[in-house]
Amino acid sequence: MRHRRGGAAWRGADGHDMHDDAMRDSLDADGHLYVFAYGSLIWRPGFIHAAAHPALLRGFHRRFCLWSHRYRGTPEQPGLVLGLDRGGACRGLAYGVAARDAAAVLAYLDDRELPDGAEQVYHRRMLPLRLLDSGRLVRAVAYVANRDCRLYCGRLPPERAAAAIAAGHGQMGANRDYLMNTLAHLRQMGVRDAGLDRIAGLLPG
Repeated sequence: MRHRRGGAAWRGADGHDMHDDAMRDSLDADGHLYVFAYGSLIWRPGFIHAAAHPALLRGFHRRFCLWSHRYRGTPEQPGLVLGLDRGGACRGLAYGVAARDAAAVLAYLDDRELPDGAEQVYHRRMLPLRLLDSGRLVRAVAYVANRDCRLYCGRLPPERAAAAIAAGHGQMGANRDYLMNTLAHLRQMGVRDAGLDRIAGLLPG
């Protein structure tokens, strides 16, 4: 299969245009695309959406488990970004996107989370997600940490994570701001993340 990011050309070996098929596979049974946000997508989604639901994902947890050489650090002074790592559960937001906007939103998200020319630190997955305001189970797009990439650092002690975050600064700004913005918005949602709280408590004043 040939796939060009942005939705312009999806072709099978028989020349069949697979764009519509792939898009249908990304939609829930109710006809919407759902996107799970657990970090910066909570406070800076950057795409059009029709609704935002408090949501629970089981089987993965939020963790600073990926070195950042671009957005929140540099190769010389790496920062850290969040990923979904195996085990536990994670509360966040599920953005509901109308079907007519789904292709553009997926192209935007892939360019943001899986940029061309950069090491692939995430896998885009379709995962079951519980909407906490209705109890419904939906299929949602989620960007899961790629444990096979060289930037994965899932066993990083919190003290070392705090030191990296305190020093990190990349194209999107200070690594400390990334952490504190995420914590502030989680607290507004009534969510406490003990792992992130511990790292924040270790940051120098």
